[in-house]
Amino acid sequence: MDELRSLRRREPELGLATFLHESGLDLEDIYSNNRSWSDLLEAGGGQTQLAGPYEVALRRAVGRTLHVSDPLRLQTYRSLVSQANPPRVDSMSIAERRLSHMLVASLVDQQVIGTDSLQAATDLVWQHPQILSELSELYPLLETRSDHIYSSVQGMDDVPLQIHAQYTRTEILAAFGGTSGAKLPPWREGVRHVPDARCDLLAFTLDKTSGTFSPTTRYRDYAISPTLIHWESQSGTREASPTGRRYVTHESMGHSILLFARMRQDDRAFWFLGSARYRGHTSERPMAVTWELDVPLSGDLFTAFAAAVA
Repeated sequence: MDELRSLRRREPELGLATFLHESGLDLEDIYSNNRSWSDLLEAGGGQTQLAGPYEVALRRAVGRTLHVSDPLRLQTYRSLVSQANPPRVDSMSIAERRLSHMLVASLVDQQVIGTDSLQAATDLVWQHPQILSELSELYPLLETRSDHIYSSVQGMDDVPLQIHAQYTRTEILAAFGGTSGAKLPPWREGVRHVPDARCDLLAFTLDKTSGTFSPTTRYRDYAISPTLIHWESQSGTREASPTGRRYVTHESMGHSILLFARMRQDDRAFWFLGSARYRGHTSERPMAVTWELDVPLSGDLFTAFAAAVA
């Protein structure tokens, strides 16, 4: 804090990027322990804009968005938060509206209720000008951390997910729409069937040695190679069940399988591995399925995934 005050004496309009450069800190240092740049700025004698009704909660939420890295989101988000007035979601395309929902839900999902519209939730975010100001400083810095080649899933133009980017469950659900309101349904299981989009979302954790996994939920999920993923279904799934048949025959059904993986249970965000095709399975309850990725894992992800289950 003394360093921030000292820097501000030399540069009263000190911003986040300059402070990081001068202090040698990184974003994780700034946002550790539920802090935000706005908190540090205030503590260091800096001026912040008028607080909104959920200022504390939204400042904490900003720190939970450091995983955002793909240009699609960052460019869209930068455009949105630069607007003085709340964007009108009814004038957006389907993909733009879903991106807006991903942004808004990541900030105020706990503050909205089931009857709140997406526009009402958007209006709520824009009641927090300091949050918008902080985000406008943060997003350019996140752009510099983009370190993968991103691509979309073919045939899913309205689903704004980028392969090898990271997403929370809330962001994933928002990307698929399916709700007229702002509040997204809970997603606690590893599998989610999305009938309207004709797909299954398979979200799994690679390292199950820590956390609260019980012996019956420690499924063996791992990368066999950059293109092959070994994945185990929920414990009661049989090949002859509707879910099992959907896995086995998904291509002939015109049904997509989308994979999401995270290293540990305490990671909030999952890497989106893209679409995959059934290549066989062994056993039942659970089914041990081999999926072939349409887009191979990048070298760093394959190395990290292999290390997570070593």
